[in-house]
Amino acid sequence: MLIPDIELFSALSEFAFMRRALVGSVALAVGCAPIGVLLLLRRMSLLGDALSHAVLPGAAIGFLFGGLSLAWLAGGGLIAGLLVALAAGFAARKTRLNEDASFAGFYLLALAIGVLIVSKWGSSVDLIHLLFGSVLAIDDPSLLIVSSVASITLIWLALEYRGIVLECADSGFVAATTGNGARFHIGFVVIAVLNFVAAFQAMGTLMAVGLMMLPAATARLWAERLSMLFVTAWIVALTSCLLGLVASYQWDLPSGPAIVLVAGTLYCISLIIAPFGLWAQRRKARRHHAI
Repeated sequence: MLIPDIELFSALSEFAFMRRALVGSVALAVGCAPIGVLLLLRRMSLLGDALSHAVLPGAAIGFLFGGLSLAWLAGGGLIAGLLVALAAGFAARKTRLNEDASFAGFYLLALAIGVLIVSKWGSSVDLIHLLFGSVLAIDDPSLLIVSSVASITLIWLALEYRGIVLECADSGFVAATTGNGARFHIGFVVIAVLNFVAAFQAMGTLMAVGLMMLPAATARLWAERLSMLFVTAWIVALTSCLLGLVASYQWDLPSGPAIVLVAGTLYCISLIIAPFGLWAQRRKARRHHAI
């Protein structure tokens, strides 16, 4: 049977590890989806990819000292992510490189260092865990971190909403009129790093960016208003987590890639049928030519 039976959803209530995975995935979706929307609006999608890799060397060093200890992995990943973000921002402001190019250079360096550390002093199993994670193996301390980061993200958005939206639209205007442009930018980068560290605990570095950017890109095909972009991204992310976990349980698939695969499938479908997708744009072009 290829389509999940409704009875499969009972696994979410029968097994504790499935309930923890669902709660952790929902918390990740709540925090990551709006950050992905803001990255998309700021034309900084590459930043998401860069930061997802930037946490790897810190997590790898933490792994060497503390194994799979949550405190070592999260602490190392947070420090490494912030260092890469600050170094890339400094390079962009002091040289002729733009921020995307600066981040690309630093994240490739960080990725190479992280993989080298784990490959040299760890094992292939350790490397796979750090790169891909496992939502089904999430424990209570990890749930606490993920939920706390999601709460911090929502509180920050509520407090800084007007400023961060203006900064996305015209950072030069905000800097000239309020002098707080750097505050909004640094705050946004810190929140983004926190969400990647939280997502890293459950989905690994390579999968975390998928849950952040794919729902945002899908939402952009369905909505125009910022509020609806956030709502649509949340719906897509939550749906991806639920269906991905069910698919993972039924077909014995890796949970993180299954969630991202569902999100990617929703994106591809939206690319065709959404109001701002290929089919709708083609109809508009034909109507324009007919007139």
